[in-house]
Amino acid sequence: MTLKIRPVAGKREIRIYLSGQLRSEHLDQLKSEVEHGGPGVKLDLEELDLVDIEGVRFLNACESAGVSILNCSPYIREWMLQERYRQKEHPESL
Repeated sequence: MTLKIRPVAGKREIRIYLSGQLRSEHLDQLKSEVEHGGPGVKLDLEELDLVDIEGVRFLNACESAGVSILNCSPYIREWMLQERYRQKEHPESL
């Protein structure tokens, strides 16, 4: 399965809906969509089934940059938290 990226413009925000599998090969395209969305962009992960480690790191970077992550499954959220903690404890392993 691939990743489907569907940006939807609202009055005050761009919400980018992701469905399928977020893998490292999709990150350039997704990064471009996030940058194009400007401030107030939100990522909606409700239909995201699978994420690899690079996808987790990307989501953490997005959140650190002020991008809202919506409807994130508990397992992806937990992995994001674990990866954030691991990076703080072992920054040399990046």
